[in-house]
Amino acid sequence: MSLSITSVVQMCLLTSEPPRDHVEVRGGAAAKGHLPGSCYDRVCMEPSCSETPECLLNLPCSLHSCSSLTPRHAQKGHSTHVADGVWEDVPSKTTISAENEVEAQKLANNYKFGFRKWKSHVTERPFEDRSEIVKELYSELNIIKPNTGSLITCGNVLYVFLFGWWISLVYLLIGVLMFITIIGVPHGQLCFRLSCYFLWPFGKAIEKVTSPLLLPTPLENVVEQSRAAEQHYWKRVNTYVWLFLGYPVLAVAHCVLGLLSWLLVFTIPVAKMSARTLRTILLMPPEQVHIRKAILCCYHALNVYYYKYTVDGINVFAVNLLPLVVISMVIGYVDQGNQVVSSEVKFATAIGSIIPLSYYIGMGIASISAQSNFAVGAVVNATFGSITELTFYITALLRGHRQDSKCLEEIVKSALTGTLLGCILFIPGICMIIGGLKHREQRFNSRSAGVSSSLLFISIGGVFAPTLFSKACGNLVCEDCRQANTSGNIVPLVYTVSVLLPASYIIGLLFTLKTHSHIYDIHIGDSHASGHLDAVVHWSRWRALLILIIATVLMSVCADLTTEHIQPILNHPGISQYFIGVTVLAMVPEIPEIVNGIQFALQNNISLSLEVGSCIAVQVCMIQIPILILFNAFYDVGFVLIFSDLHLWASIFSVIVVNYIFMDGKSDYFQGTALVVVYLILLALYFFAPSPAGC
Repeated sequence: MSLSITSVVQMCLLTSEPPRDHVEVRGGAAAKGHLPGSCYDRVCMEPSCSETPECLLNLPCSLHSCSSLTPRHAQKGHSTHVADGVWEDVPSKTTISAENEVEAQKLANNYKFGFRKWKSHVTERPFEDRSEIVKELYSELNIIKPNTGSLITCGNVLYVFLFGWWISLVYLLIGVLMFITIIGVPHGQLCFRLSCYFLWPFGKAIEKVTSPLLLPTPLENVVEQSRAAEQHYWKRVNTYVWLFLGYPVLAVAHCVLGLLSWLLVFTIPVAKMSARTLRTILLMPPEQVHIRKAILCCYHALNVYYYKYTVDGINVFAVNLLPLVVISMVIGYVDQGNQVVSSEVKFATAIGSIIPLSYYIGMGIASISAQSNFAVGAVVNATFGSITELTFYITALLRGHRQDSKCLEEIVKSALTGTLLGCILFIPGICMIIGGLKHREQRFNSRSAGVSSSLLFISIGGVFAPTLFSKACGNLVCEDCRQANTSGNIVPLVYTVSVLLPASYIIGLLFTLKTHSHIYDIHIGDSHASGHLDAVVHWSRWRALLILIIATVLMSVCADLTTEHIQPILNHPGISQYFIGVTVLAMVPEIPEIVNGIQFALQNNISLSLEVGSCIAVQVCMIQIPILILFNAFYDVGFVLIFSDLHLWASIFSVIVVNYIFMDGKSDYFQGTALVVVYLILLALYFFAPSPAGC
């Protein structure tokens, strides 16, 4: 069939940006999919023209060089049909890798509507398959390795100023004390040696003597001699003098050193060194701490890659913030009269405690979803996915009702609006900026983004419909909302919206996951990389469920403390209550989601980065707000779904801007900067806005 030049140009224009819709999740190695782009993707398939310059340069075939055109996508699983001069493109599949079936299911869930997007692994990764950088993070400091670089680094010098001088001084003082006892001279000598070591431990090795003989000794005799020496050590008097006078002080010093270096994350090697010294070296006979078998060797005090370090699948930052939950509860409920700690500090600790709890809830949701079928995963995501925000909103509404104050209700509305603005503008914007700095231009599935955008339009329209109704039909204040008047009754409208929004959410689930699943086209393959078929999950389903329940209870406690001690913050004359609601209360619980979005963007998966914000925004409108309305129907706390003009126009403007940005299916750091700038402008409006009524 011959094609005219006009037809070729039209086909190139029509298919210049085919969506990268299909995602195939396999357990095998990742196959780099061809990026469908312009008409230059068309190549000649006829042998007669395969050697033409156009084909060699991947240029579009001319009518003079080839009579038939076949898209290159056909070689990549991209089928094309030509009939009556019309091209019908079937998008290609992109293959992503997974170590096992559980991870493959988690990756597939990331592309499903209504499922929380989670970056961290829910299974243990085979140690041998990890990069050398990650292997270094988990290695023990008992292997002497050749060091080619300089030991005088900024991290090592910083260690001396932060830790080295005072831990060395402690050893020096304990050494003097042990010399005073006379019987503890061997341990005093050990302390002097360790004092010099800990002042600058880099490149040095603490080793264990296995045999004091210089002559070759059979291995059996070496082990027997070592065991006999250790047994004799625990029978000596100076051992117990050391355990009562020297070891406790050093134990406290090393605990402080380990805690401080662990909390700083990047100095975790110092924490490892301190822990190994405390449990091994200080309990050995002093004469054995010498040369032969390596026990402790450290080259660098600081490693910037420790932000990747995990403990039982949980990022080290979330682990370090978890004690903040206990601290906030202790100071919040023990010091009721604010005699020791001020309300501002209690508020800061309580709101900070939400961050690790949100991370644990996210990990629990991802773990259960990855090990369960679609129905269970959808229910868990719909319920626990919004539990962080709902606990705060309901707690604030209850406290405001008990205090007979409308201020906390306005704060809840500000937090709801702030979550929408942050998820629509800030999360996509910051992900585009960071991803665009690493990758020149990133592409995303414009069709699936269109589904999310449509749901956002529906969500925003439904949530702000009562507000628009009140503006059009009269200024309905709260007292009027409960009574029929000439302007109409707004309560039935609110209930109608609260029914239609969850129904739209369910329809969205059916559309994207059942009837039109080809938009995402998720497949889980049968092959698995490196033969790792057996997945060792960090959390089983029951353990994940138990952690979810515990984290939810702790979240409600922290939310109660936050609302209890927020009043001094609200009374601050220089800060608008609107600003506190749309920033701190709205975005702090979403910090784990922001981190996930940034990690996706760095891996050139901007589609998931954009879906992170859209998923949260849709859940706020279609799940959280209807639940608040339902709660108010059963227990009247005075919550009325009427927002201020500032909330209304800021939300509508944000949706319009983000849909304009998403139209072309491309992103770069400039577009991200535009979204963030718009977000900051709106924050400035809230900062200078007068306080809401009732505050």
